[in-house]
Order: sequence, then C-alpha cells, then structure tokens
Amino acid sequence: MKVAVYSTHTFERSFMEQANDAKHELLFLKPRLSAITVNLAQGCQAVSIFVGDDASRPVLEALSEIGVQFLALRSTGYNHVDLKAAAMLQMRVARVTEYSPYAVAEHSVALMLALNRKLIKAHARVRELNFSLDGLVGFDMHRKTVGIIGLGKIGKVVATILRGFGCEILVSDPLPDYHFALHLKIKYTDVDTLCTQSDIISLHAPLTEQTRYLINAERISKMKKGVMLINTSRGALVNTKDVIQGLKTGQIGSLGLDVYEEEQNLFFEDHSEEILQDDVIARLLTFQNVLITSHQAFLTDTALQNIARTTIYNLKCFEQG
Repeated sequence: MKVAVYSTHTFERSFMEQANDAKHELLFLKPRLSAITVNLAQGCQAVSIFVGDDASRPVLEALSEIGVQFLALRSTGYNHVDLKAAAMLQMRVARVTEYSPYAVAEHSVALMLALNRKLIKAHARVRELNFSLDGLVGFDMHRKTVGIIGLGKIGKVVATILRGFGCEILVSDPLPDYHFALHLKIKYTDVDTLCTQSDIISLHAPLTEQTRYLINAERISKMKKGVMLINTSRGALVNTKDVIQGLKTGQIGSLGLDVYEEEQNLFFEDHSEEILQDDVIARLLTFQNVLITSHQAFLTDTALQNIARTTIYNLKCFEQG
C-alpha cells in the first residue's frame, strides 16, 4: 500500500524504514495531519499518525473522500481519533497497544528522582563552579508513600521499581488486579484517600470523560502539603491552572510533567526562535520546582523499534483484510 506517514520525526524514520523493509510505499510527511494537510495523502490507501495529529470527524471525512481506508496510529493513546466517525466512514483503525511500558515507567521515576534531589539545579550550579549544597536537600524515597493512579502495564512497572526503593504503594484503578497487589504488597484505595495519604502521586490513567481533570483544586486541597505530582500519561488528567495555584501556595511541592493539555502545537518542535504564546506553560516554566519534558517518556530505542514493527504489522493486516 501507499501510506502517508504524518508527523514524521527524524528520530523515528530509520526505525520505520527498517521495519518496513520496502513492503509498503511510505510517504514521510513532516506536517501534522489536519484539515489543511489532508490532501498530502492524495493517492494513499492508508495514513499513519502520531499523538499530535488531528483525526477529528471533519479530517476523517476529508481523508475518506480522497480514498483513505485505514488509519494506523503510532501510539497507544487514541483520544485524538473520533472512533465513531471512523466507524461511520468504514475506516479501519489500529494502534500500538504496547511498545515499552518500561520506557515510560522509568522516565516517570527519573522525574521523581530529579525533582527530589534537585539534579537540574545542582548541575547548573556546578557548571558555574558553584559547589554549594545549600538549597539542595532532598528526602529518602525509602518508606515514602507513593500513590499510583492507573495500574495498567506502565503503572505496574512504576510500582515494581518503587517497591525496590522500599516505598509504600497506594493504587487507585477501576479494574483491580488483586493478584499483582498481593504479590507486590500494595494497597488499593479510592482516589481521594490516595491524594490524602501520598507523598508522591504518579498518574498513569487513560484520558476519558471520567478522568479528565482528575487532579483539580478540590483534590489538590486534600493532598499532603508539599506533595510531589508526576504526570507522564495524558495532559488533561490535570487542571493545569489549579496545579499552578497549588504550586504558588506550596501545597504542591514539586511537579514533573511529560505531557501537557495544550501540547499539540508546542511539543515535538523547535520554538527557540519564537515568542512563547502559551501563558500557562510560560508560568509553569518560572517555577524552580517544576520539571517539564516534551512528551519524551516513550523515547527509547526499544520503544521506537516496537512502534515501527507494530505499525508495519498493522498495515500488513489491513492489506490482507
């Protein structure tokens, strides 16, 4: 098949080419999929998209009109795809159900450690030959209580790593895995209790209508003073403006983000020569106790290889019916 690969990044192209091995004609496109860029897929039977692409109803309708029948996601999340519209248009959709839970889980823990031990500040100081230790005091992870919201594949790896540190683990998930909980000696509870008792809260839930703004002003007010909040899942799980208020009052002691609700036109691109137009993330960047990475938690060679292999496999399955 001829496939339009939207949002192609330099870091993934070689993995896609290797996995494809000339099976399909891949048209690598740097622009995101949108109503404006739909026509770039002219003559293609399939389209492959990334997390920042727009697969809303109008875009899918436009794709269908030019003959696109298949949509292959290079991601696990699919909240950017209108699945009802796809079904109505008889457009088949496939995603990468798993690429590497270890990649995201390890990045989540890396954010925790970097914030706790103030590694960014320490590194900046040493580069300026300032070897003072004032203001760099952290805490032992051992025996701290970590609340994990969402115990899927990634959440389970996070829990396993943190149990290795000697942390106490609280979990909230609508589909409990009691066998795993018993094996790892972790405790299930509700979100509000988790927020009240946790020293660190790490989010690993999908974005649904039920989980949107799961972390809001009301829940932040119930958290321990100085709590650490980590989000490597979906940006809209947190109300960012409420989080900023929590940072200003000290209710949130530190914040680690790899995702952001309005990241679509910001992440994955170089804006270093531009004036930042997003006032919310601009405010976040003023806090010394905030660490933001640009949706890179997945970015390991293992994950990229698995994403490419699964995407090509999905295209093969589409082709074979």
